[in-house]
Amino acid sequence: QVQLVETGGGLVQTGESLKLSCAASQGTFGRRDMAWFRQAPGKERVFVAARRRDGHEYYDDSVKGRFTISRDSAKNTMYLQMNSLKPEDTAVYYCGAGVVILRRTRDASGYDYWGQGTQVTVSS
Repeated sequence: QVQLVETGGGLVQTGESLKLSCAASQGTFGRRDMAWFRQAPGKERVFVAARRRDGHEYYDDSVKGRFTISRDSAKNTMYLQMNSLKPEDTAVYYCGAGVVILRRTRDASGYDYWGQGTQVTVSS
């Protein structure tokens, strides 16, 4: 069983930064592909960024150049550094884990485990 706990959300102004953390069960990183998704009110959960087991990283075009995914295997923690935040980045951010085939990297249904989410609100 994989457990995921997200922290680090909050209320910031446009242009500011936040760093989200996802604490995972020990051993998750070597066995699972990991990703960040976000869900705005009344909308579907959408892909933000992923770091697969092979180390390759993927970003949605809307965050490329502003967000960076990383991990600290010793701490069993994945991060999402978010810079130059915009009001449209406002959402609940979720950490996902799973054994995901490549073509489904950006598909929420490809991930088996999810955290409880952390709210990010960007004011204009």
